[in-house]
Amino acid sequence: MDKQTGINIGGISFKWDLEKGEFLFEQQDAVLFWVSSAMKSFFDTIEEVSGVEASNLVFETTGFRQGIVVGEYFQHMKNVSVQDAVKLITNTYSSAGWGLAKVEHLNIEEKTFTTKFKNGWEYKINKAQEKSEGGNFMPAHYAGIFSGLLNENIWYEVVKDQLQGEEFTEVNYFPSTITVSNNIRQLARKTEMDEILHLEAVVEDKVRDLTELVKELSSPIIPVLDGIVVVPLIGKYDEDRSEALLERTLTNLPSYKPNYLLLDLTGLNENLSQHTASLIEKIGSAALLIGVKTILVGISPQLSITIIQSDVRLSRFDCFQTLQHGIYYALGQMGRKIL
Repeated sequence: MDKQTGINIGGISFKWDLEKGEFLFEQQDAVLFWVSSAMKSFFDTIEEVSGVEASNLVFETTGFRQGIVVGEYFQHMKNVSVQDAVKLITNTYSSAGWGLAKVEHLNIEEKTFTTKFKNGWEYKINKAQEKSEGGNFMPAHYAGIFSGLLNENIWYEVVKDQLQGEEFTEVNYFPSTITVSNNIRQLARKTEMDEILHLEAVVEDKVRDLTELVKELSSPIIPVLDGIVVVPLIGKYDEDRSEALLERTLTNLPSYKPNYLLLDLTGLNENLSQHTASLIEKIGSAALLIGVKTILVGISPQLSITIIQSDVRLSRFDCFQTLQHGIYYALGQMGRKIL
C-alpha cells in the first residue's frame, strides 16, 4: 500500500497519509475506532465514573452540540437547500459508519420531521452493553443538526427503539423550549437535592444515635454500696426524656437489688419545672412499689424553695443537702456504717 492513498465511495473521499499518521474524511481529520470493543469500553468508562444518569446527559449534550456545528455548516453553504443538506448529511454519515438514517415528513414551515435510524454505532454499542433501551446521542445529534439548519431550537421524542425489537429507531422532532443547558441545570439541581437529602438522612441518623447516647449517659444508675444506688438527674427533662428515664430506671433497678434509691438533684436547673418535679415524684412512688425507698440528695437552698413552691408534694421523701449525707443515712437505716 502506498504511503499516501485515497479512495472515493459514493462521492465521499477517504485519504490516508501513513507518514504523518493521518486519516482524512472529506478533507477533515478523522479517527477510526472499533465500535463494539474500543468505543464500548469508552462508554462503559464514562458511565462508571459519572453514573448512568449523568452519562446520559453527557452523551445527549455532546450529540446535540456536535449536531449544531454540522447544521450551521450546511446552513451557510450557498445554493444548498435544507432538503439537499439532509441528503448530503445522511449520505456522509452512512459512509462514516453511523448507520442508516432516513428523514421523513419534513415540514420546513412547521419545522417538524421524523427520522428513522438503523444499525448505528450507538445502537451497536448499547447492544454490546446488553442495554434494553437505546442511547440519546444520535437522537440529540439530529436535533442539533436541524436546530442549526432551521435556526430554531429543535428537540426530540423517541417513539420506537431498535433495541426493543423494532426494525428501526423512530424519532419525532419539533420546535421546543427544551435545551441541553436547561437539562444540565436540572440535573445539577437534582444532584444537589439528592446530596442534601442524603446529608439530612445522615444527620438524622447521627442525631438519633446521639440522643440515645445522651439518654444512656445523662441519668445512669450507679451502684455505690450494697443496697444503695444513685441516679443523678442532669439538665432539663422534657416528656420524652422523662419517660425514657422512668422506664430505664424501673426496668434496671431490680437487677441491683437495692434497698435505697438516691436521686441526686445537684445537676438540675435551679428553676425546677413542674414537669421535672412530677418526674421525681413518679420515680419515687414507682420505686416504692418494688420495695425500694427513695432519698432526695443534692438539694440547694434555692432548689428547696422551688420545690416548696411547686404543686408536687415531695416532702414525703427524706431529703439531704449532699450525696454523702444521703449515703450515711441509708447505711444507718440498714444498720450499717462506714468505718
